[in-house]
Amino acid sequence: MRSGKYITQPTGYKAFIPSNLPPKPSVLIVDDIKNLLIDANMVIGKIDAIGEFVPNIEHIIAMYIRKEALLSSQIEGTEASLDDIFEYESKIPLKNINDVEEVINYIKALNHGIKRLKEFPMSIRLIKEIHKILLHQSRGDNKTPGEFRKTQNWIGPPGSTLMSANFVPPPPHDALDAMSNLEKYLHQNLDLPILINCALIHYQFETIHPFLDGNGRLGRLLITFFLHWKKTLKKPLLYLSYFFKLNRQEYYDRLNLVRDKGDYEQWIIFFLKGVIWSSESALLTIKKILHLAENHRKLLISKKIASPLAIAFLEYLFEKPHVSIKNVSKYLNISFQSAKTLITQFSKLKILKEI
Repeated sequence: MRSGKYITQPTGYKAFIPSNLPPKPSVLIVDDIKNLLIDANMVIGKIDAIGEFVPNIEHIIAMYIRKEALLSSQIEGTEASLDDIFEYESKIPLKNINDVEEVINYIKALNHGIKRLKEFPMSIRLIKEIHKILLHQSRGDNKTPGEFRKTQNWIGPPGSTLMSANFVPPPPHDALDAMSNLEKYLHQNLDLPILINCALIHYQFETIHPFLDGNGRLGRLLITFFLHWKKTLKKPLLYLSYFFKLNRQEYYDRLNLVRDKGDYEQWIIFFLKGVIWSSESALLTIKKILHLAENHRKLLISKKIASPLAIAFLEYLFEKPHVSIKNVSKYLNISFQSAKTLITQFSKLKILKEI
């Protein structure tokens, strides 16, 4: 088959051995894909422009990374909220600390990957580094973080076995070969558009499932890393986790259609729709944030409290919406009383709310 084949293993179960990328015959860029590519490239271009020219974009990126970490972790069953993340960052004790630490690890892994890509290419070495951070001191800490699996894994509902699983990835030795070939593919200069390559790479990684745990989260991270590495996005402002979460069953079904039918094209169409939807959502959110910031700034001016200190505090809130008098005092290098006065003023204007 075009995408690979199921091979019966010595103990009787069938594992899927994926074909190397690129697909053969090559991806057929039908009209639906052409049209979606045009729309996707256009909206990504808009996001890239915003990332280049909007002031204080790093504050927005920081919030986006938190949101992406939360959504991607929730897909894997993690139970945490944005408030939990803010409370963790403020060193407030939490009952669901294990869930929150998984989200925090995702944030650290994403930031590490973006930083490393400035000096180091996409590679197996980098993928292992990121995986080690993802699982560090979390519930997956006993699943050999940063190392490819040496035992067979499978995908299925709780209680399923190798014989009853929904999908069984390649055995460890075949997975190693497949990852080696995927690494080579990352560095090939092909005629295929970047977004199609990105769709193929995500599919291939999820099919190989090279780690005992964390494959879903890492596979979603690879989308962002690949687009950033290829300079399609200069700033990490595009994430597909929410789209995948909203269309979870269709996501799994379409991955399986590639494995069972060799139909890469239907997966690419779904992926491109996800890129467009996620990009448009990002644009709308960024515009709302900028509008909110401008309205708050005008409010401070109208109330005659738009001092440089107040403006600096307002900008800080878009990076860290959950604050205390103590951390505001430390961040702005002002007295406890001055920080308290600022917070009181912002609370009266309903920019802040006590929780």
